Amino acid sequence: MEKVTGFGGAFFRANDPLALAHWYRDHLGVDSGLDGETVWEQQAGPTVFAPFPTDNEKFGPDQQVMFNFRVRDLDGMMAQLTAAGIDASEVEAYDHGRFAWITDPEGNNIELWEPPS
Repeated sequence: MEKVTGFGGAFFRANDPLALAHWYRDHLGVDSGLDGETVWEQQAGPTVFAPFPTDNEKFGPDQQVMFNFRVRDLDGMMAQLTAAGIDASEVEAYDHGRFAWITDPEGNNIELWEPPS
């Protein structure tokens, strides 16, 4: 059986696509390919693909999809985001890693995940 080899892209609607693309580039290092820039090259590592119940509180109220980005140093990422004036949740630790949540300028919740070492 043929299987997909990974994500080729994530596409979502935005009121101001270019401004939101720049926010993701400037604060999370995710290049969109817009403005002629290169596209984001993610590092190899685990990727979870899972449906969640419709009443999951980690999603925004009208949000159908939530991005989960793997990070190497969650504390460092949180300090960087806080210094940029981005509100962030407290870090939560579980057996499967450490997590925190932020919201992009258009109200989409984003999960940041530091897998266990």
